[in-house]
Amino acid sequence: MATSRRVSRVASLIKREISQMVLYEIKDDRVGAGMVSIIEVEVSGDLQHAKVFVSIYGTPEAKAETMAGLHSCAPFVRRELGQRMRLRRTPEVVFLEDHSLERGDRILHLLNDLHRDEEATDAEEAPDLPLEEMA
Repeated sequence: MATSRRVSRVASLIKREISQMVLYEIKDDRVGAGMVSIIEVEVSGDLQHAKVFVSIYGTPEAKAETMAGLHSCAPFVRRELGQRMRLRRTPEVVFLEDHSLERGDRILHLLNDLHRDEEATDAEEAPDLPLEEMA
């Protein structure tokens, strides 16, 4: 079992390497169809498995297509990681879509709508006083 510090260092290195691969080396057009960001990498304690969480910008169809492209290039990514990193065994790579940014954006929109509704309600309830009396 690797120490938690080593696991986090390996996860960080995998995140950096896969980000570079997505930007410059993966030739699959499906991966380029949506804008892909590597959000987080979780590596198992034995360093045998790596879950790569990605955020994809685009339509639901483009997201599905991009995920299919990422799944098909997983063996390439693992092989490249094996060549670039000095590990006894290269972890198995699994790509998972991360929806946390979308959920956060949705919550912000809801909060903004709520705030606007409150301001509109407060403006409707304000008494019509002359300006001299409001000061």
